[in-house]
Amino acid sequence: MSTLSFDRKVAHAVQRITSSAFGPYQSAVIRIGFSATYLLFLLRELPHRHEMYGPDAPWRWDMAQQLISGNQSFTALMWSDSAVWFEIVYAVALLSAALLMVGWHTRAMSVLFMAGVLSLQNRSIFMGDGGDNVIHLMAIYLVLTRCGRVWSLDARRAARAEEAEEAEEAARGTGVEADVPRRSMRGDVVGPALWVALGVVLVAASATDGLGGTWWLPTLLWILWIGEGAWWAVNRYAPRSQTRILLDVIANLAHNATLVVIMAEVCLIYATAGWYKIQGSRWQDGTALYYPLKLDYFTPWPGLSDILASNGVMVMLITYGTVIVQVAFPFTLFNRRVKNVLLVAMICEHAGIALLLGLPFFSMAMIAADSVFLPTVFLVWLGGRVTLARKLLFSRGNGLPEQRRAADDEEAPQRSGDGGHTLVG
Repeated sequence: MSTLSFDRKVAHAVQRITSSAFGPYQSAVIRIGFSATYLLFLLRELPHRHEMYGPDAPWRWDMAQQLISGNQSFTALMWSDSAVWFEIVYAVALLSAALLMVGWHTRAMSVLFMAGVLSLQNRSIFMGDGGDNVIHLMAIYLVLTRCGRVWSLDARRAARAEEAEEAEEAARGTGVEADVPRRSMRGDVVGPALWVALGVVLVAASATDGLGGTWWLPTLLWILWIGEGAWWAVNRYAPRSQTRILLDVIANLAHNATLVVIMAEVCLIYATAGWYKIQGSRWQDGTALYYPLKLDYFTPWPGLSDILASNGVMVMLITYGTVIVQVAFPFTLFNRRVKNVLLVAMICEHAGIALLLGLPFFSMAMIAADSVFLPTVFLVWLGGRVTLARKLLFSRGNGLPEQRRAADDEEAPQRSGDGGHTLVG
């Protein structure tokens, strides 16, 4: 009996891992958070883009080319030293971040977003900080996730197409012609057009050795491109075949494995940061916070920084509290209540860093990474409140009827078999 029970548990676990993509709301928040962070960063640095990554950068194009020839990294800005080409790459990075944030053709935009992040950051590697490193990694991870299943234009388009198909099937059963919206031709054309355009760029970049000297990036891009083509063809010509099920299983496995990697990455960041802090004498005596509060570079609000720095008790409590939270967090993952308490503490910590030390994009990146551990119930509730607020805003501004369906732009909550509680919430 015990062997049979164990086999059933293993079969159930395998079935869950292959049949569904875990954490759809968490992965959506990660997508929105990191794309919004980078979009705002690019917009803020728009007046200084030439000095940071472009033709006027102190780290000149020939110097960057010499460095990249040694570290084998990828950047599309090395394809040409033209100012026009730089503007094109910067515009693509901006546009892809905005479209990924709203979830428009999410897979293609995630690839362009990754290319934009790698191109700009690898062009001037000495311009980055810890937040840029997190964005760098997450941009790569996002291309393997199914992060557009909720809270995206893709999800809304899929829901409307499914409703139309169900209405048509019901109408055929009754012999009455249904008055339902047909699937738009635009939705059928844009995806293949993007696939063809990105394929042309991929072929040209591969032929000219423009993808860097590493093996993993060309392999990843070719697998994604071929996989997306197969996905479109199977969905169009054999939507209920065994091949379609196999592709769905592969996508779920890639998504779930990547989500585990993201969680491990966040735990590793906090664990290493906490244990390195323990070794520092200023963290040991509880005065570490005092010193950045006295640096002009990290004091956007000097008055507020002086008030906090003058309170020795608060400095000591925050210093020790930071170390305790960072070291303890990876050990609390399997205790949902304790994990949620420390998660709130870390989010508040990063909000304080953004306010007191003037590092908003670092804090936004870390909060977006932390969101992989947010409870699903909370995210569903938050999404409902945002949808309600949007409905009220647009109904008052445009005179739309109050009876408009709440699910017009919102997907039904997805719950796992154990009531919606998993490692990610």
